[in-house]
Amino acid sequence: MQATPFLLPAGPVQPAVRDAAAWIAMDEPAEWEGFSRPVPGREGWWESCLALEGMHCAACALTVEEALRRLPGVDTVEVNGVTATARLQWQPQATRPSLWMAALRQAGYGALPAGDLLLAGNRLRAQRLMLWRWLVAGFCMMQVMMYAAPAYLSAPGEITPDIQALLGWASWVLTLPVLLFSCWPFFAAALRDLRNARIGMDVPVALGVLIAFSASTAATFDPASPWGLHASYDSVPMFVFFLLSGRLLEQRLRDRTAGALEALMRRLPDSAERQEADGSFRAVAVRRLMPGDLVRVLPGQAFPADGDVEGGESRVDQSLLTGESKPLLRRVGDGVIAGSHNLTSVLLVRVQRVGPQTRYAEIVALMEQASVEKPGLVQLVDRIASPFLVAVLLAAAGAAWWWWPFGQAHAMAVAVSVLIVTCPCALSLATPAAMLASAGALARRGLLVRRLQALEGCAAVDTVIFDKTGTLTEDRMDVVMAHVPAGVNREEVCGMAGALASHSLHPVSRAIAAHFPVEASASGWVASEVEEVTGRGLRGKVAKPDGSGARYLYLGSASFCRAPAGREGPVLQAHLSDGEHYLAGFELDEAIRPDTAQAVAALLKLGIRVQLLSGDTGQAVARLARRAGIEWCFSECTPEAKLEHLRGLQREGHRVMMVGDGMNDGPVLAAADVSMAMGQAVPLAQAKADFIMAGNRLLTVAALVEQARRTRSVVRQNLLWAAIYNAACVPLAIMGYMPTWLAGFGMAASSLLVVANSARLARAVPEN
Repeated sequence: MQATPFLLPAGPVQPAVRDAAAWIAMDEPAEWEGFSRPVPGREGWWESCLALEGMHCAACALTVEEALRRLPGVDTVEVNGVTATARLQWQPQATRPSLWMAALRQAGYGALPAGDLLLAGNRLRAQRLMLWRWLVAGFCMMQVMMYAAPAYLSAPGEITPDIQALLGWASWVLTLPVLLFSCWPFFAAALRDLRNARIGMDVPVALGVLIAFSASTAATFDPASPWGLHASYDSVPMFVFFLLSGRLLEQRLRDRTAGALEALMRRLPDSAERQEADGSFRAVAVRRLMPGDLVRVLPGQAFPADGDVEGGESRVDQSLLTGESKPLLRRVGDGVIAGSHNLTSVLLVRVQRVGPQTRYAEIVALMEQASVEKPGLVQLVDRIASPFLVAVLLAAAGAAWWWWPFGQAHAMAVAVSVLIVTCPCALSLATPAAMLASAGALARRGLLVRRLQALEGCAAVDTVIFDKTGTLTEDRMDVVMAHVPAGVNREEVCGMAGALASHSLHPVSRAIAAHFPVEASASGWVASEVEEVTGRGLRGKVAKPDGSGARYLYLGSASFCRAPAGREGPVLQAHLSDGEHYLAGFELDEAIRPDTAQAVAALLKLGIRVQLLSGDTGQAVARLARRAGIEWCFSECTPEAKLEHLRGLQREGHRVMMVGDGMNDGPVLAAADVSMAMGQAVPLAQAKADFIMAGNRLLTVAALVEQARRTRSVVRQNLLWAAIYNAACVPLAIMGYMPTWLAGFGMAASSLLVVANSARLARAVPEN
């Protein structure tokens, strides 16, 4: 798609023109592809994530959604007010990024691609400006309170009129910076909402401040008026200071709880050292890397792309991407993923995947999607926000009308208190703050949330169904039991078997060698003259390092090793003999994930029933179920049978979570109440899943359920607090028992309490 030409005028470039030029530049496919990705299953559609500026409440989210949905070629728009991000699906043939930016600017908001906001530092500048507004409000509040103190402490007639007037004028002058600088975000947001025919949460705040300041100004300019004895300048800066304190702390807590996406995005370096044709290494931008390039990664640096180690040996930290807490050893031939950190030594890495194709990009995309999705409770709050605020304005007007005959100044003070104390900030933050805090904590554990909505359903799960192959098992064999005849040294013969097996790449030999590694053998056996007989086994000489104790051994099938009759069974076996004496037998089965039994035990401890569904044979499924501690197992299940089994549980009233990884798990993952796919799952399985287990650690299943239950509890606490706060404070404000400054304090404190309570969920999810 060709961008429309844009000519800059001669002379000084105005900010609006600079913005327009930047927007036009984003219309180039090379630019918007940097913060967009194709929509799976929708040919010709793209999905982009924007970071928004100027958002303060749930009503702002609705305004942004309406502004973007009106544009041609824009389909799905999801805005999250807590993270100030938007996700939209669009067609390049019908619309372009410059049109989004212009529509948002017309609605009173700014926007940048999500990654650019982090790199440009706009958010840091906004935080510093908020801090300055708070400092100005705090300084002026203290000064105005100092001038107001004599009026509260002195007896009637003790202060002369000229001194009273002087204190009033001093307070008026000190309140002006608060009104013009500290209050500007509230006034700007209120004007923007009114321009768009909406009632946002800043409208009652702005009205309250203006009414209180206007009444106090009238008292100062005309002491003989009905307002003359009711100047209350101290209420204005105090209210603004409390409100900005709440927003400042809320901003800090929100950045901490919703910071998993930013932490992920900041993991990728800006540049990398690429080997040039002459063999030297030169720093280039990460976006210029191509598959096949050789890059050098120093200790402490992050890997810029997915690739394979070609030189060096080092420890790698993948904790943020996979949840693997221990640094992993990476040698020549091992793979590394973009965003993970090199810890100890220099590595040379051959680039395999770059940009959107990396595992890192997939994780960031999942986090972006989750950060802008709205759970059901949030959507409900968004729908009732504007009607509720209209009711607030009517309640304030009604309170003023009721108290007017008892004194105009008192009536206006009551109206201001009602406007301020009933602002539903705490209600709008109750659910999204908790959900995002949990999503961030789970991401640090290696569990990526694709749908925040699923966290609500996960708390009610009472049954977890596991697929077998690829979910509970790994793609290798493992020794599950070793049989040794009486009188034979178990440690010695197992060490011999491990030494002999280390000379073969057969899956059975590799399993025995891994289970009985040579370096772990106390005797340190060494095999030589090893010969592999295809389809039967291995034979060779095994001796100690000094050559003593040499024996010629056979490792393989029962007939090859001349095992006694009756040694064959339904389980895959390997045998060890010296040709005359039977020395050992090894039973092998699919390797089960190390934490499988622990994960099942943790789920059972939470009161959750665990089941196993597999298309494998009955004996194989039953054996695995016993090893994992699973009571209910079902074998030889087709995809249709799995789906019918799931629906049968749902008809009985159970809430079911499905954990799988294969192509045939797609339908059952889509039908489950909650679904989870393994990190290496095929794309179809991941597309149907609500959660992605990046670290492939099954213990995160129980951790997810436990965290979801904690999240549900915190959301209920937040909603209960918001309801109690409004139920208690609104009648007090209407009855005139709540001064303006106390109303501002209560409003700020209620929002801060909700965010602080939610921030508890951002702590690392505990190990089970």
